[in-house]
Order: sequence, then C-alpha cells, then structure tokens
Amino acid sequence: MTVAIPALIMLVLMAANMRVAFAIGIAALFFFITTNGLPHLIFVQRMVSVTHSFPLLAVPLFILAGVLMNYTGITRRLMDLADSLVGHSVGGLAQVNVLLSVFMGGMSGSANADAAMQSKILVPEMTKRGYDPAFSAAVTATSSVIAPIIPPGIGMVLYGFLADVSIGRLFLAGIIPGLLMAVFLMVTVSFISRRRGYKPSRSTRASWPERRRATVASLWALFLPFGIVGGIRFGLFTPTEAGAMAVFYAIFVGVFVYRELKLSMIPAVLSETVLATAVIMLIICAAQAFGFYMSWERVPQMAGEILRNVTDNPILMLLVINLFLLAIGMLLEGVAALILLTPLFAPLAASVGIDPVHFGIVMVVNLTIGAVTPPVGTLIFTTSAIVDVDIGSFIRESIPLVAALIAVLLLVSLVPSISLFLPNLLM
Repeated sequence: MTVAIPALIMLVLMAANMRVAFAIGIAALFFFITTNGLPHLIFVQRMVSVTHSFPLLAVPLFILAGVLMNYTGITRRLMDLADSLVGHSVGGLAQVNVLLSVFMGGMSGSANADAAMQSKILVPEMTKRGYDPAFSAAVTATSSVIAPIIPPGIGMVLYGFLADVSIGRLFLAGIIPGLLMAVFLMVTVSFISRRRGYKPSRSTRASWPERRRATVASLWALFLPFGIVGGIRFGLFTPTEAGAMAVFYAIFVGVFVYRELKLSMIPAVLSETVLATAVIMLIICAAQAFGFYMSWERVPQMAGEILRNVTDNPILMLLVINLFLLAIGMLLEGVAALILLTPLFAPLAASVGIDPVHFGIVMVVNLTIGAVTPPVGTLIFTTSAIVDVDIGSFIRESIPLVAALIAVLLLVSLVPSISLFLPNLLM
C-alpha cells in the first residue's frame, strides 16, 4: 500500500481539480520527502534534467509553426479547398469541418489548437445554416482528434522521445490511421445530416477549374507535411531540425508568398507559443520526477507481471491496454497520460512482440480520443466554451462520432499493417 501512496495522492489532487502538472509534481515530491536515504535534491535534478534533451526542442518549434500557420492565411485557403471538395455533400459544412482537420493536422499537430480555430471560424457559419450548435461543437471536437495523428503531431514526438522510437517512422505510421478517422467521421456525419436534413454548403458541385484554383492557392500549405516527412526520410534533417524548418517555412510563406504575416502579429504569436509550450514542458518535468518514483518502486515491472499473468497474446494484450487507456483518458489529460504511461507500457508491449511503432500509434490515438470523453476531456471544454453550449448536449451529440473514432482505434489495434505499411515501405 505504501508503494501506491504517491499515485493515490496524484489522483486525489486531480479529482480536486488541481492542475495536472502540480498534481504530478506534488505526488513525486511526497515520495522523495518520505523515502529514507534518498536526497531531496534529486527531485529538482530529475525535473531539470529532462529540459536538456535535444529531441524535446521539437515540441516548442512545432507549436510555433502551428501558431504561425493560423496567422498567415493558410487556414482560410485550406478551408476554401475543403469546401470545393466536399461542400456539395449532405451536411456540407460539417464535412468541410472534418476535412479541414485533416489538412490542419499537417500544420498545427495540436488537437486543442485545431478545435479552437475551427470553433471560431466554422461553427458560427454552421449555426447560421441551421446546424444544431451542440452538433457543430461535437463535430469540431471529434474531428480535431485527427490533428495530432497526421504528421507532424506533438504526441508522436513525445512518444518517440520517451520510448526511444524513430519519430520519422511514427510520423509515417500516423498518416493512414488519420485518414481512416476522417473517413469514418465523414460517413457518420453524412448519416446524421441526412436524418436531420442538414443542407450542403453549396448548391452545386465545384467545377474542376474552381477546385484547381483552390488547390493551387493551398499548395504552399499542403507541401509542408510532405516536406517534413520527406526531409526526415532522406536524412536531410532530424525531427528536431524539422521543427525549425517548419517555422522557417511558415515565416517565408506568411511574409513573402501570402504577405499576411505582419510584424505587429509577432507578440501574439510568441505569447501563444510560450503559453502552450510552458504547459506541456511543466507536465514533462513533473512526470520525469514521478517516473523516478515508478522506477524506484518497480511499478512498470509489477504492472507487466500482472498483465502477463492475464495474457501473453499480443492481440489480447493490446485490447487490455486499450481498455485501460480509454479509462485513463477519461480521467487524465492526454499529454500527461502519454508522458506518464509510455515508460510503463512501451517495454511491456515490446516484451510480447508488439511493434513499438504500431503500439505508439495505438497509444496516441487512444489517449487523444480521451480528449473528447468526460469528465476531463480538454476538447469538450475548449469547444463548448467557445461555442457556448452545455456539456450535456455536447456529450449526447458526440456519442456516435466518438463511437466512429473507437471503431478506428480497434481496427488499427487489430491490423498492425494499417500503421506499419508506410514506415516499412519508405523506411
């Protein structure tokens, strides 16, 4: 029971609505204070040492690149392209919402950033066209889950760093699962829209010249994810350097191509970047100290022994871990859960023969879905607050959409080739 006290403290503090980073840090500090023979200074050393990691520099760089994309006119051009492709469909604006998340996945890599942006841009227009605001918010939140899966996703960078797995392979592995999520969501949206009579956003299908113009206008944006993955694949730069290249590219497009990035925008861009980075890095630092507690008390080994006693079959093991992660995702913010649980489950998955890249995709998809499940789903609160709908209505509208995402999760879990096909083909 003594071994479990720090973990229980963390859960109690989170239940009391304390910030995740502080809950993790206080629980870790309790362990260091109450463990005889363990210098308290190690607590500080463990928190600080992780900031010296070169791979983690990719986190603020990709966040900065994503923020810049929203200030350069790229988002508007991508929305025009999505509308030209699917705006004529039943529930046209809802379909545009999903497809825009696919395009934005290659820009921001952040579900929260994507959800906030689309809640401000698309949802008011959907409301004007007669869509239920709660349904609009649910589509926005659930489609935003795609953003961290399609490269470059912040979750992939964190998992690759923590599990010592190729980030380039993880980026490639996320492409097909991300596209599958979009297909499943668009089918679900189409079914709901037909039943409710939601109209297309445009009366006629866009002509091919119109689609060509929209594609040409978006080419600079669409090239970014291919440039990042291709550069990593051919050894032109590391994933960390890819983040710097993405920032440079976003600035170049914003200043010299679209000419919409102004000097007056820089303070706002830097402020958004620093705030988003600080939240993630503080969680990482606290989790590093908490991870020392888990290693000292052999928590990963004990958890591994318990699960291996249940089964040593890779498929059953994945299903058991998935159920656990879905439950954790309802209680713990996705980034924090990923940072805490990767050192616990990645070695266990490898020990039963599960490919670490495949497991990384399963883990990131699973925990990102947790962001749209109550009671602490961050995407629920982000979209509900901006759209101004109550949580109960949001949850009711999101049930079929979340079910579609879970169906993709099961498919990716049971068929490893879905995520491993591109990495094995290209790397």
